[in-house]
Amino acid sequence: MTATATATATVTVYTDYKSPYAFTANAEIYGLEDAFDVVLDWLPYTLNIDSYLDAVDVRTEHNWRKVRYAYMDARRFANRQGLTMKGPKEIYDTRAAQTGMLFAKDHGVFRAYNDEMFERFWSHRIEIEDQSQVEDVLAHAGAPADQFAAYLNGAGGDAHDRIRAEAEELGIFGVPMLVHENELYWGGDRVWLLAERLAEAGLAR
Repeated sequence: MTATATATATVTVYTDYKSPYAFTANAEIYGLEDAFDVVLDWLPYTLNIDSYLDAVDVRTEHNWRKVRYAYMDARRFANRQGLTMKGPKEIYDTRAAQTGMLFAKDHGVFRAYNDEMFERFWSHRIEIEDQSQVEDVLAHAGAPADQFAAYLNGAGGDAHDRIRAEAEELGIFGVPMLVHENELYWGGDRVWLLAERLAEAGLAR
């Protein structure tokens, strides 16, 4: 028998647009709000690839094997969903796009921005480090893009950096990372574990 929801819980979702695993996990994560009485609070955790897979010019063969496998695996997940996934041409700094996520949330257009940014990046239709192109995605989603530069260079950029630092204090190290009741669930293949916990808590719809 399905439990009757008696409360609303928050699940924090840390993501980064340059993560193939974050891209392919979106649909399953979105589904949590359909299946459970939860609110998803999406936050940026901008990955520093060099910190755990080495800079490209000094990357060991062992780490190159890990990178090649990661993209092979992610493409399998993408193919199952009919998603386009073209390998990135370089290691990108996604701080502006990640701050754009916060701006989109503030203006009530998070989902439209999130989906469009992921889709453009993984189909090679955006130079994600170009602020003007981030603004184009914001405008497409319905946010006042002409206000973004001031936000990025002020309160928004500061919020991005603070959120990332606080995430590391919580133990966040990769994306997608879901947090509920101080428990961490890393990767789309752990969403079912979180779903079990939410069901046990009586949050199933």
